[in-house]
Amino acid sequence: MILRPVLAAFFAVAFGAGAAWAQPAEQNFQPERDRIAAERKAVEERFQKEEAACYQRFAVEDCLNGSRQRRRAQNDDLKRQEAAISDIERKRRGADELKRLDEKQATPRTQDRPEQQEQARQSQRDREQRAADHAQSRANAAAQAQRNEQAFGNKQRNHAEEQAKSASKQAQAPVEKDRFQRKQEAAERRRADRTRRNAEQTKPPAAPLPVPAP
Repeated sequence: MILRPVLAAFFAVAFGAGAAWAQPAEQNFQPERDRIAAERKAVEERFQKEEAACYQRFAVEDCLNGSRQRRRAQNDDLKRQEAAISDIERKRRGADELKRLDEKQATPRTQDRPEQQEQARQSQRDREQRAADHAQSRANAAAQAQRNEQAFGNKQRNHAEEQAKSASKQAQAPVEKDRFQRKQEAAERRRADRTRRNAEQTKPPAAPLPVPAP
């Protein structure tokens, strides 16, 4: 699973122009929520198929454990995507509220002196920068979590493959042992046959029958 659509929206809100937080872009996240729901359904369908296939294999439990771990990792990733969307929407609502407050506080009044007006503008810029820094920190944390999840998924997948190979070797071991034993028995029979034939060939001829008396 990939977090790109959510992260793209997150960065668009967080790292746009300096006024991005003062004027957050309107975006409908319902398609993203629908996509996540469809992927979650697909994850469950794949798990059901893998589970049925596992019962046809020799190492049933290892196969099932690997399938469950993949399902859990994929569902965890989808939950993180949902959380990222909710976080963006929450920030958007907060940004709208900040915008209303900042407009009241930062709009220079005609009776203010020039230095007071500049101080109000600088306070607004400082608030926007703090909001952008906070958004960047959250985005970096989400990206790192995604990389960690991918690394964990790869590790689990490799482990499951190794388990499957080991189980396959164990399943083949009795067959190979039986085949080797049959070869040994066949070789032993051939040696016994050669020994018997050699013994017959080197056996001294029988003594002639006695000549009958006249």
